[in-house]
Amino acid sequence: MSREFPIGLTPPDWLVRNLQPQQAPLNRPAIARAAVAMALPLAIGLATGHTAYGALASMGALSGVIGDTADAYRMRILNIAIPQFFGAVGVTLGAAVYGHGWYAVATLTGIALVSGMISTIGAVASVSGLLLLLNSVIGAGLPLPGAWWLAPLLMSGGGLLVLLLALLAWPLRSGIPERSAVAKTYRTVADLLATCGDDPTAAYDAARQAVTQSLNQSYDLVLARRARHHGRSPELTRLLAQLNAITPVVEAAPAVHQSGQPLPPQIRETVRHLAQAVETGYTGPIGLALPAPTGETTRAIDHALRHAAEVVTAPDLDPRGIDDRLGRPAALRIRAARAARNVLLSSGSWRYGLRLAVCIGLAQILVSTVPVARSYWVALTITFVLKPDFGSVFSRALLRALGTVAGLVIAAAVLSAVPRGWWDVLVLLLLAPLIPALTPRGYGYQTMAITPVILLLSDVLNHQGTALLLPRLVDSLIGCGIALVAGYLLWPESWHTRVGDRLAEAVADTATYVESAFGRSDAGTVAVGAGAGAGAEVDPAARARMRRRLYRDLSVIRTEFQRALTEPPPTGRLAAGWLPLVVAVERIVDATTAARVRVKHGAPSPSPAEVTQVALQLRELSKGVRESEVLVEVRTDLTGPAESVLEPLRQEVAAARAIASPH
Repeated sequence: MSREFPIGLTPPDWLVRNLQPQQAPLNRPAIARAAVAMALPLAIGLATGHTAYGALASMGALSGVIGDTADAYRMRILNIAIPQFFGAVGVTLGAAVYGHGWYAVATLTGIALVSGMISTIGAVASVSGLLLLLNSVIGAGLPLPGAWWLAPLLMSGGGLLVLLLALLAWPLRSGIPERSAVAKTYRTVADLLATCGDDPTAAYDAARQAVTQSLNQSYDLVLARRARHHGRSPELTRLLAQLNAITPVVEAAPAVHQSGQPLPPQIRETVRHLAQAVETGYTGPIGLALPAPTGETTRAIDHALRHAAEVVTAPDLDPRGIDDRLGRPAALRIRAARAARNVLLSSGSWRYGLRLAVCIGLAQILVSTVPVARSYWVALTITFVLKPDFGSVFSRALLRALGTVAGLVIAAAVLSAVPRGWWDVLVLLLLAPLIPALTPRGYGYQTMAITPVILLLSDVLNHQGTALLLPRLVDSLIGCGIALVAGYLLWPESWHTRVGDRLAEAVADTATYVESAFGRSDAGTVAVGAGAGAGAEVDPAARARMRRRLYRDLSVIRTEFQRALTEPPPTGRLAAGWLPLVVAVERIVDATTAARVRVKHGAPSPSPAEVTQVALQLRELSKGVRESEVLVEVRTDLTGPAESVLEPLRQEVAAARAIASPH
């Protein structure tokens, strides 16, 4: 029997979203690596009589554990090794100004500006910027033992220990993460085909989003590795060809769903059979028990599956004929000089860098003028909360405070009941695995796991026991308060969701995609309308890349939408209003792809006038979305031949224009 809360006691939706744990599988190897990498340095320090050195190395291992998230081995090197270099620079600069008052304030403020700006480049740069600032704050706030070079060496060594443990299985498992990712993509496509033609549409939409996410991950993994073996690795050539081969099956899915006729179960079982062949590397003959096609959509599926089977089982593939559907991943195609130029010229990089610098500067001024125990924790809290790619600043500040309180409860039990010495190693062996286990659940859970570990290592260095608890709570709350006021409330952009602007760009790109989808011939190039520039042409491979980028962009928009929902009113409430239009644009792309598939397999092509009309309506919709703060219902006249292949697309465009317009 359900129990309803009184209206006054019902928690707000944004708070429920913030506290709800995310679902994620346990990464058992990462859990084991965390336990060994963090406990081993402390054990060596105790055994050699240099406990403080062991604690510093364990602190460095913590940064490696946090960055140990990549699936592919080569990406693990980038995610862990490069940030360790920046961390070593940070702790060196911080230690150089330890105890120098206003010099420390100015230095940390400048480092915060640089850290914030480079954090906007990409994922690896973001972690590098984070570690640069974190370690500089630690160096400036703690008296580090030994010579000036020893602390950077120990902390970087701890992080590299995590990398070493992560690479132990590389000789035996090289290529397995990439193959597994591609096989998983095939299985998500099988799940998508199982929902085609069935009601409710929500099941199909969820399956299509899962396919988009899986394709994004697989392309990123394969292309990131292929960037270092371009055209020379038969295995990577095969994986990229297999990803490209499943694309026509994904493109045919909207047409099948639009037809309202479920596919025979043999079709999705065939896709799962191909997934198994991908995962095992099988290249022998494969039997296809496919039913005879009965129409345009089933012909499209039959043709796409037979092509995929040929690619999956082909013994040799020509690397020169493989098209990188998404190009290189963004994190790899930006070279150092270009990245530096983009950062220096980007207003977004300067805005974020200034926000972070203002907050760190205020924190350092505060702790320099007002006695605050363990004052470096204030700046550490700000650094973790004010990250541009880690979600909402508001929600992270809230979760940081709640996670710290929960972590302090655990720390209080550990510091009051566990004797110092070898018992610390045992406790660390038990607490460290909680970090990779709870991090995927959400930021608050990660904070709860990290807090007792940090306090345990701090106690090893200064032997203050439970006296560390209250200063940690006070400093964390001060840091959260500074981040909320100086890094959130005082910046107008914090109060405006970016969903609308990004959605407007996606709608404009969709108009170009509609024009490129219907041209002269499948055999040659495809004429593109005015949206792509007069006389421009798009070949089939470029059209496929355009469609993939559209779905990727829409996936990013959904992620931004989910982040915005964790904001308090009015931001979260305004963001919620955009969801119907996000779904509508996704269906427009689906309808365009479905129409293209039908034309390719026998349906009459639409007239140029129809295509121009639909594209014009989409561009007007894009302009309306860009100029609107809220969604206003309107009606539109978008007519054409009822028997046209574009009729479903016209209906989706009309539905989208009925949701949004300028007011």
